[in-house]
Amino acid sequence: MSSEIILKVENIGKQYRLGLVGTGTISHDLNRWFNKVIGKEDPYLKVGEANDRSSKGESDYVWAIKDINFEVKRGEVLGIIGKNGAGKSTLLKILSRVTGPTTGQIKTKGRIASLLEVGTGFHPEMTGRENIYLNGAILGMTKAEINSKIDEIIDFSGCLRYVDTPVKRYSSGMKVRLAFAVAAHLEPDILVVDEVLAVGDAEFQKKAIGKMQDISTGDGRTVLFVSHNMAAVKSLCTRGIVLENGNVVFTGKTDECVDHYLKIGNDKGANQIRYFSSDDFKGLKFELLEFGVKAIGKSFGEPILRTESIEFSLKLKNSGKKKVKSVLRFKDDQGYFLFVCSSDYFNTETGDIQSKKMIIPKNFFNQGVLFVDVLITDGKKSLFVAKDQLSFNVIDEGVELGEWMGKTKGALKPNFEWVNL
Repeated sequence: MSSEIILKVENIGKQYRLGLVGTGTISHDLNRWFNKVIGKEDPYLKVGEANDRSSKGESDYVWAIKDINFEVKRGEVLGIIGKNGAGKSTLLKILSRVTGPTTGQIKTKGRIASLLEVGTGFHPEMTGRENIYLNGAILGMTKAEINSKIDEIIDFSGCLRYVDTPVKRYSSGMKVRLAFAVAAHLEPDILVVDEVLAVGDAEFQKKAIGKMQDISTGDGRTVLFVSHNMAAVKSLCTRGIVLENGNVVFTGKTDECVDHYLKIGNDKGANQIRYFSSDDFKGLKFELLEFGVKAIGKSFGEPILRTESIEFSLKLKNSGKKKVKSVLRFKDDQGYFLFVCSSDYFNTETGDIQSKKMIIPKNFFNQGVLFVDVLITDGKKSLFVAKDQLSFNVIDEGVELGEWMGKTKGALKPNFEWVNL
């Protein structure tokens, strides 16, 4: 490795065996051992399937990650993003030596500190102060190091009042504060952080992001940062990689990686346009041809920002003379109804195709995933109902480093006008 490269990952892969058994059986282990003795490749490395949790596979073996290659320079902050189950946590566990890779190798220079899960290594019956020593020792700190930094760690965590109370009485937020404080003050050459901001409040997020920035820019140390919070990723990271189904599908500048990730979609699916077939409208005198949502001035499938106006478009073919209109029902990611709105009537000219568009102003929705039902009605009863026909993700990019980067409650967050009286 060159002097600037502090971490090099070469062809890393991790294979697991599915089901209720462990990583293998006696027969499989003996087969693997025999092939190793005679100098042949592990036979089960060839049968593993890609890590696609939404589909049923044919093999008992699955590759959580496969053929991962990248380099990280000293002082760089690398963002690792992807959907749930993409392989992010598996990769970080391998980098942190929590588990070993099935294939490939990792070359590093210096000490690695990791914060993979809230309170990992904490003993619930021990006090916060005792757990600082325990967790610090697990991460490789000497007792003398911890003694010299204990006051700074406690102050950074904000848990001074409860530091001599058993950790089992801590909230999840207090645990992650204390765990991050220990890891951040280890002064590692590489700090590995997995979704640490998901639990913290606004004050903690500000301190944690500021500390990670100080570690990278001030101390010249390297940070590997995993988060689903795109605002935090864009504010903190200098470069990124995108994982999908256990593979690296994109690498580049942070903005480009975030855009690519958002186009992939989300766990509930991102369907910004829906095309209907005539089979959906058998026995009816009309056909809904298409229904879509996008930010004004953008194409379908591109990220929708909170600061952009959003347009919903429908195209309908009416073969009869009965007046019909569309009704849209908006729901949050939990399926709760937010509001309902309807169009005016479509034309009644036989065989005519008409398009309608509805505009929702910018800064109306909160960040997050929303779903839309579409109904066609004659004004008295529903003639056609299609649930969850669109899903779209609203992104909030308008935050600066040090500000609150979490999600406020609720699916709506309108900016109403305030005036002085």
